[in-house]
Amino acid sequence: YIDLFICLILTLGKNGVPVAENFRLEQSTIADTLQVGQVRVKTLYLSVDPYMRCRMNEDTGSDYLQPWQLAEVADGGGVGVVEESKHQNLAKGDFVTSFTWPWQTVAILDGDSLQKLVPELVNGRLSYFLGAAGITGLTALLGVREKGHVAVGANQTMVVSGAAGACGSLAGQIGRLEGCSRVVGIAGTDEKCSILVQEMGFDAAINYKKGDVAKQLRELCPGGVDVYFDNVGGDISDTVISQMNQNSHIILCGQISQYNKDVPYPPPLPPDTEKIQKERNITRERFLVLNYMDKQEASVLQLCQWIQEGKLKVR
Repeated sequence: YIDLFICLILTLGKNGVPVAENFRLEQSTIADTLQVGQVRVKTLYLSVDPYMRCRMNEDTGSDYLQPWQLAEVADGGGVGVVEESKHQNLAKGDFVTSFTWPWQTVAILDGDSLQKLVPELVNGRLSYFLGAAGITGLTALLGVREKGHVAVGANQTMVVSGAAGACGSLAGQIGRLEGCSRVVGIAGTDEKCSILVQEMGFDAAINYKKGDVAKQLRELCPGGVDVYFDNVGGDISDTVISQMNQNSHIILCGQISQYNKDVPYPPPLPPDTEKIQKERNITRERFLVLNYMDKQEASVLQLCQWIQEGKLKVR
């Protein structure tokens, strides 16, 4: 079988933006026969995610993330279909997924490393298992539930940065479903802001590249901010935190604006912002969805139910 695969050929270092020249596309052949317990799969979908920038460093900054190795196939979340199987629980035609799926067109994998998928749970949209019904959706749902302290009837206002992204767009909708009375997103284009309001049900959205973000936040969140789903860090987060209420909560999901810089994770707040956080007793705890895998199955079923009912919009 002819296989095309992508590997990392140049390390980037902790400072800098990834470019195509860091990678190489290669072609090879894979074995014609399988060992007991193995399956041959055809890749259907791969997920390219911000955390992968950390895997381009020799030190990823996280004990749960391994760096990509030079001249080895890159990997991440993936979905594929079984073409041949010598695994007792997997058959030809089964759809499967893994968080360590190799970036190659065809692969021979250990069947025990794969999770069998039920397409009907996502109305046949298999890519959702890498997004709204996968690790992205789990991050949004568990982040809101475990770190947001959202309560029905509490009249809470949520702000989401990186709101038009895969995780942010879900987090805002989930905040509403869990009980927030007002949800405001921050994104980088007028088109994204329009989608958030018209399609995703956000009350309002701010294009941070236009106008005074602090002023717009004050106008759109007159009662202050109770829950902040933070995907980006940096200046945007400093602005949001300055308008957060006493005993409010930051869901520390990601710090995308800092990933191309040599800083610890999570990056420390500037002194003035840290002072506000402490004086107002704002929680800001590192959040890892992997710490809540005991809640994975029930959470995925909840996400799928919302998708099927049309309560969770996905792009």
